[in-house]
Amino acid sequence: MLRDGVSSYIGEEISRHYMEDLPKKWERFDDVAILPRGSFEGEMWGDFRNEGFWKVVAEALGASRLALAGEVRGDFRQSGVELLIGEDDQVVRRENGIDYHYRLTKCMFSAGNVNERRRMASQTEEGETVLDLYAGIGYYSLPILVHSKAAHVHACEWNPHALESLRVNLEANGVIERCTIHGGDNRLSNEDICGLADRVLLGLLPSSEEGYKAALDAIKPSGGVLHVHGLGRTRNHEAWADDVESSLLRISNSIGLERSSLVKVKSHSPHWDHLVLDVFIQPA
Repeated sequence: MLRDGVSSYIGEEISRHYMEDLPKKWERFDDVAILPRGSFEGEMWGDFRNEGFWKVVAEALGASRLALAGEVRGDFRQSGVELLIGEDDQVVRRENGIDYHYRLTKCMFSAGNVNERRRMASQTEEGETVLDLYAGIGYYSLPILVHSKAAHVHACEWNPHALESLRVNLEANGVIERCTIHGGDNRLSNEDICGLADRVLLGLLPSSEEGYKAALDAIKPSGGVLHVHGLGRTRNHEAWADDVESSLLRISNSIGLERSSLVKVKSHSPHWDHLVLDVFIQPA
């Protein structure tokens, strides 16, 4: 496979000096293989990093397109993925019966959040109105629309590439009639849906704190649920949850809070975990 392909390309006589530096894992979906950051970056690979070499790597991984993972960056949370082989960056991921169409180099997708996407669908109750403040390409909105009986989802997003993919995904999965897209800054677009939401999703890392006020304004006067994402210390999840609750109460002292659950989505980086706090908001 990868070892054999690379070895045949660079020559068996010298390949033994390179094999320990091969990537140990990669992501494969559709016709794309995504190598982790840092793959083949050592000085010894300098003479081999060319189109012919990348084609050999892609073929060894059973892919026709090859990409290098990048760091999510900027206010628009762009993926940073670099396409090494192939000209078209449009891809489709199929997960839990849902098709996610998006541009690989413009929009991020975290395969490690699959269980949380399923959980959001199972948490949503029949007839609810849901607000997704950081909808992206529909990471959480689509599972809710496809696999729950929510009445309507309001999806907020300001990355133009993600907005384009969100519209395509709503159409492709047959749920566009139950979703309203709000483009632009959610702190402004949320004014249209104040007091209408049973449930609000704040799925932004490293912190969704800038959306707390918009989320509280959106919750129905009778109460509702917030799903707050963020990064907490691996050994002290409770401290992060306490900070979130304190921040919410500082924004509005006319509410009551009841913690429902604190979920670890996955490890994010050394000493930090991706967490979700479920909080019931009720009139004080």
